[in-house]
Amino acid sequence: MKKRSKRYQAEAKKTAQAPLMLPEAVKKIKSFGSTKFDQTVNCVLHLGIDSKQAEQMVRGALSLPNGIGKARRVIAFCEDSEADAARAAGAIEAGCDDLIAKVSGGWMDFDVAVASPKVMGKAGKLGRVLGPQGKMPSPKNGTVTADVVTAVREFAAGKVEFRNDAGGNVHGVVGKLSFEEGKLLENVQAFIEHIKKLRPQSTKGAYIKKICISATMSPSVEIDLSIAS
Repeated sequence: MKKRSKRYQAEAKKTAQAPLMLPEAVKKIKSFGSTKFDQTVNCVLHLGIDSKQAEQMVRGALSLPNGIGKARRVIAFCEDSEADAARAAGAIEAGCDDLIAKVSGGWMDFDVAVASPKVMGKAGKLGRVLGPQGKMPSPKNGTVTADVVTAVREFAAGKVEFRNDAGGNVHGVVGKLSFEEGKLLENVQAFIEHIKKLRPQSTKGAYIKKICISATMSPSVEIDLSIAS
């Protein structure tokens, strides 16, 4: 079991035993002691889905109202005629054959890969390389699109990707601990509302079973489910 710091243990003792309303939960997270870096805040929803059923998978991408406080490194698999525009929009690398060869060779110094449908026939062979990293472009999360330039701009600015894990949990970055309470609250609320809209039709019973927010080095705080009703 991972040993927690004295600061973490002290903060855990101050965590409420009962779920908090969203404004109080955000206030609690921001009250925890500071660290040497600006902690990332995550929101986790435990969903009543069967993760083994493909039609119940919950995945996608979302641009939050106040961003996530971090620029992301984006590459674009596109026709060479679009490469300059993709770079101007924020891509650190763009193109087709040369970029595919570079990634095939083991280069992974990027966070998100977007692709034009026109080149997916070639880029598709990278599935074995990018799939395990969670970086393979897909239409389901908006990383395969005819509008590569807009996708690059949005993901470089911090557009959030998400997908449920085997336990039915969906994780999403919702900002930094340094964010103002109001902005962090807006981001968390927007993320929860978006997940609510993605409820699979075949899901039975309660869809959202638990919601928590936490910072990188701090305990999690449970949010009252009234926000998901």
